[in-house]
Amino acid sequence: MPPLRLLDLTLSLPVENLALDEALLDELDEWGGDPVLRFWESDCVFVVLGRGSRLTDEVDLATCEGDGIPILRRVSGGGTVLQGPGCLSYALVLPLDWHPDLANIRSTNRFILERIAAALHGWEPATRFCGISDLAIDGMKISGNAQRRTRNALLFHGTILHGMSADLVARYLKHPSRQPDYRSDRPHQTFLRTINAPPQTIKQAIASSWDAEPMDGTWPTGRMPRAIESILARSRGDR
Repeated sequence: MPPLRLLDLTLSLPVENLALDEALLDELDEWGGDPVLRFWESDCVFVVLGRGSRLTDEVDLATCEGDGIPILRRVSGGGTVLQGPGCLSYALVLPLDWHPDLANIRSTNRFILERIAAALHGWEPATRFCGISDLAIDGMKISGNAQRRTRNALLFHGTILHGMSADLVARYLKHPSRQPDYRSDRPHQTFLRTINAPPQTIKQAIASSWDAEPMDGTWPTGRMPRAIESILARSRGDR
């Protein structure tokens, strides 16, 4: 397997951070190149809907609007998440032929999440792959993940809660309309928890587990305007 390039880069705006994930996917899909592991963590709170999520089912719209919380829709599937301080985001952008376990959605989830879980065992040995695409500690979720697959590449991205409170999530997100069996209909406050580890050391452990090395500093800036407009167009369709 070719080594991964490490990109630890948080941009200024929520939409820019989502757009960079999509731009990296489009670049790899069209032109090939090295796979990428990216980390970012927004300094402002915002809501991100999965591609097929229903706004009225997933989000407390009145509270979000009252508090000025942006609501965006990403290109990948999965459920709705709250992002911001205390929520580390990561993205793996990989060619589909990079490893045999990337052949389908289910095997990709297991392949990637079991490796990330192992990287977190230094702090929480009970971290496990749970449900369809979660990581949990003793049955409490710390990470949700989603995929976008194109002809030649995939984007696998997710979040790791290290400081964001479940009360904050519950303020803006409704009880999900779809949930994994292991949730057992628990509210956010008794289903979500954080991992007790500094984000910088989490990033180092995950990067080491994928043999990722810092990239040369270039990233597909030319693709960003189109990716941003695509996200804004999807998001405008919800209102």
